[in-house]
Amino acid sequence: MAIVYRCHLELHDSVYYATREIGRLYETEPVIHNYALCYALGLVDSELYSTTVAEEHSYRYFCPEQVPKYEEHLTPLNQQSIYVTPARSISHAAILNTWKYANNNYHVEMEKTQKNIPSFGRAKEIAPESQFEFFVISQKEIKLPKWIRLGKWMSKAELTVQQLPKPKTAEGVFTCVYLLNPLDVMFTNQVISYDVVNMPPVSLIQNVQIQGQYYQFEDIKDLKIPVRMEYRFKD
Repeated sequence: MAIVYRCHLELHDSVYYATREIGRLYETEPVIHNYALCYALGLVDSELYSTTVAEEHSYRYFCPEQVPKYEEHLTPLNQQSIYVTPARSISHAAILNTWKYANNNYHVEMEKTQKNIPSFGRAKEIAPESQFEFFVISQKEIKLPKWIRLGKWMSKAELTVQQLPKPKTAEGVFTCVYLLNPLDVMFTNQVISYDVVNMPPVSLIQNVQIQGQYYQFEDIKDLKIPVRMEYRFKD
């Protein structure tokens, strides 16, 4: 029987990653992708697929090549029957930071500057004290960390975990108001309608109407989570 953990995340630093680029504006959507959460929670156990210590930990702080290895890193979680949903915002605020830098030319002939046009951009970040919610589904008890780091700045966030009562399985048409990864849910359920949150590497969906099996909880009437979700990848 599945064990479902309800996870509450509170940011202690501002979180930035470029969900979309609009001219000089780099915007962070107030959602956290389930791929990112797997890495942040320390669930990607590199010992399952690496042979040396250097290889095991290189992806955490340094990537010699900018090539995602989601399939290689996340497939072992399917083998362990561990699944993490994307995180939705419970409450959040945004902050806007402007950065700029001058154009420094070296070893060139000095000429009179005609005009000064600095390079600049704006980063829209999620503010500290913003709160998110997501779920971890496992077939056995797991221990999750109290503190994790997220985003480009490795921002600090506090994690509070609640193990929910044993779920019951039902089948039929239901609505999941939480964020889902469409690749992970569409193989085992019939998705009828949804709202899209456009972001890389895979756009997410929410307010999803689904035909299939789902977990339900006696004391939490509005909480319904699809059954048999696992990480799938594009061909």
